[in-house]
Amino acid sequence: MIDMSRSVRRSGHVLCQDDGDEAVLLDLAGERYFGLNRVGARIWQLMEQPTPLRALHAALCVEFDAPAERIERDLLALMARLQDAGLIELE
Repeated sequence: MIDMSRSVRRSGHVLCQDDGDEAVLLDLAGERYFGLNRVGARIWQLMEQPTPLRALHAALCVEFDAPAERIERDLLALMARLQDAGLIELE
């Protein structure tokens, strides 16, 4: 289960290509692509170093005009998808 007390880091076998407001992740291990929208691309940028999910949430709350609860829900959903795809590791 993913919750806000965890930290996250990018998996070492993932390349990212920024495309303006979006990004495409390439999983070199599974040879799959994973697309990120503007918010997802920003989250990926913020995860350059291992990062607590609470810090990601705080940064997103400052940068995006949405309720904190929605940002948390969407952040956790994205983390679950990225983890399922093997693109991140949770600590």
